[in-house]
Amino acid sequence: MTIDQIILFSLFGGVFVMLLWGKFRYDLVAFAALMTGVVLGVVPTKDAFSGFGHPATIIVALVLVVSAGLVRSGAVLLITRTLVDSARGLGGHIALMGSIGAVLSAFMNNVAALALLMPVDIQTARKAGRSPARSLMPLSFATILGGMITAIGTPPNIIIAAIREDTLGAPFRMFDFAPVGGLTAIAGLAFVALIGWRLIPEREDAGRKVSDLGQYIAELTIPADSKLIGQRLGELDPQAEESDVAILGLLRGGKRVYGSGRNNILRDGDALVLEAAPDALDEFRAALALNFSDEKREERLKAAGDGLDVIEIVVPETARIAGKTAQALGLAWRQGAVLMGISRQGQRVRSQIRKTVVLPGDILLVLVPKGRGADITDWLGCLPLADRGLVVTANSKTWLAIGLFLAAVIAASLELIYLPVALGLVAIGYVLTRIMPISEIYNQIEWPVVVLLGSMIPLGTALESSGGTALIAGSLVSLTQGFPAWAVLTVLMIVTMTLSDLLNNTATTIVAAPVGIQMAQTLNVSPDPFLMVVAVAASCAFLTPIGHKNNTLILGPGGYRFADYWRMGLPLELIVVAVSVPAILVFWPL
Repeated sequence: MTIDQIILFSLFGGVFVMLLWGKFRYDLVAFAALMTGVVLGVVPTKDAFSGFGHPATIIVALVLVVSAGLVRSGAVLLITRTLVDSARGLGGHIALMGSIGAVLSAFMNNVAALALLMPVDIQTARKAGRSPARSLMPLSFATILGGMITAIGTPPNIIIAAIREDTLGAPFRMFDFAPVGGLTAIAGLAFVALIGWRLIPEREDAGRKVSDLGQYIAELTIPADSKLIGQRLGELDPQAEESDVAILGLLRGGKRVYGSGRNNILRDGDALVLEAAPDALDEFRAALALNFSDEKREERLKAAGDGLDVIEIVVPETARIAGKTAQALGLAWRQGAVLMGISRQGQRVRSQIRKTVVLPGDILLVLVPKGRGADITDWLGCLPLADRGLVVTANSKTWLAIGLFLAAVIAASLELIYLPVALGLVAIGYVLTRIMPISEIYNQIEWPVVVLLGSMIPLGTALESSGGTALIAGSLVSLTQGFPAWAVLTVLMIVTMTLSDLLNNTATTIVAAPVGIQMAQTLNVSPDPFLMVVAVAASCAFLTPIGHKNNTLILGPGGYRFADYWRMGLPLELIVVAVSVPAILVFWPL
């Protein structure tokens, strides 16, 4: 080996050891390795930051922004509230939720897809009276499997497509991954829905770590053009139950409507009195197209900025609002904010929310103009609760968001426009149409992943140019000398899959993809099947909670232990190998 190769192998070895140790964050480890490589001269100074402008890095950032826009528009909520039913059997529920998760993951970041569906799954488990541990791991695995179907579904596919463009002159297209990824995902989904969930150990404490969202007494108003006008209050019960909302009563003209209760006919301007957690309240509002307040206040609130935020604040004895009502304080006309709900230690609020005297110790749910939450909290003299990432769904723009995204996917698939440019145009469209406030764009990008990619790409390029990847490829070729093609691909897949179970899948892909290309060149065959093997293997990290972020996300809410993952993950990885290798040889022959 040359001196440069020794240095680069040492740097990669150091990165892998530090990632396994986990004491320092992966982006710091990768960036430190890059800077060390530049100082030692193995990475040219002019190429030190080339990874940050690489198409793979840009696509990862844009996919996160577009995913957030689809969430904010209510596009995902539209799907889940239509299809999910807590009365369905566990196997059927897992099959349905897994299918939804897989399809969403094919077109948006799979971490974002799981983050969206996880509360739905937990809520469904609570309604069904079972532990969420039985369905959360299958859902996580399904979203990982679904990401393999398209070029934007998961970072390994994005990186593989970009590496192919760099080395062969053309990237994989949007749906080039679909034949192999789709078949593998279907086989994997069938396993987790029929057999896999039965392998998860049951524990009495599973699911107890799920945070209990506070319940608020709140009001939502029926707008003038609502389809609910003329219906009976009782007809809203099915949607309320689905959203986990309790309908407590009806306000008309600021006064409580009594009488026949659920038989009251709904009118324009009526306010529904509800008890719900913040996320359930927003789901119910978006599902029935209700207003936060009367139309005049809502229009004034929306005109005040680029969007809306929901904040939760605690009322101390010294607060300006303590002992007063929101109406008397002039919260709406002075600060452009609306008091949405009050949580009062289990007590129910009987009067109209904005006419209710706020007491010390109350927790308030307040709708505020984008970016003014801290100012309004200070003005009220209240204390903020820990940020739980509450958002306001822009349900009036659901189909616009879907349309913009579908247009970009179709244009990129037909090669009418370069994929990063198409995603960039979607992001611009979401900002211009106020689906995504511009102030939130940069908050949606997972900057540690960007730094990781931007740092590892120049190191991977240096390893390849120094002959390091050729050395690894030569060793694997020698190891598999005389083996049939399927055996060579299987060895590469197992090695890559093992690395991905232990390390970040992004780092694994950057190292393994050039090795696959070099193996193909040594064997004088097409590199495409080798790249496909790396894409599938790097995505399929099912044995540990650290191999993929989705597995880490469910660790606490599911009450899982480190050793629980391999029980379902090991047979699933064997199925992935058994299905994907033959599929690759059929669709991407040597």
